[in-house]
Amino acid sequence: MRKLISVNDGKMLLEVYLCTMNFLELVNQRQSCRAYDPTRQVEREKLESCIEAARLAPSACNAQPWKFIVVDEPELKKKVARAADASLLGINRFTKDSPVLVVVVRESANLTSKLGTLLKDKPYPLMDVGIAVEHFCLQATSEGLGTCIMGWFDEQKVKELLGIPGKKRAELIISVGYAATNELRKKIRKPADEIRSYNRYA
Repeated sequence: MRKLISVNDGKMLLEVYLCTMNFLELVNQRQSCRAYDPTRQVEREKLESCIEAARLAPSACNAQPWKFIVVDEPELKKKVARAADASLLGINRFTKDSPVLVVVVRESANLTSKLGTLLKDKPYPLMDVGIAVEHFCLQATSEGLGTCIMGWFDEQKVKELLGIPGKKRAELIISVGYAATNELRKKIRKPADEIRSYNRYA
């Protein structure tokens, strides 16, 4: 979250935004939002701020293998939402109420990243996309926005709707909007002792 303060330097009144939470507080605030306020649209400048956070994310060999397609045109957004809505399974029905959907495309990595992926049998571009998406979502949280990351959708339909070339993969969709409620759910996570050890696997 950001707090607006006024600063008088003797010549002019300046409005300054200050971050009002530390990083762990920001991480705790981020949660998957599946209910959005239908009366509030997402400002383009906030979306651009989220894109900038993703742009600055690290990646293997600085490959930056990602493209973010921001879908905020209402009719097109509805079509993309339908491609993500698996009603029979009860998955992603909320996308129709999300003001913005961001489709994340995995782009081709550079040569060194491709070689690393091949030689070490590790999907570096997928890891990179995940890091960039989390940067996007944490920045969205700091802007007062809710997000939800989705991997279940009709990829071929989404690619057709957005003109994504055939060989490229649309890996994720992020819903973005102002949450319908400020309720912060308790996070259910494994205790630290189950996920952490020092100096050896234990």
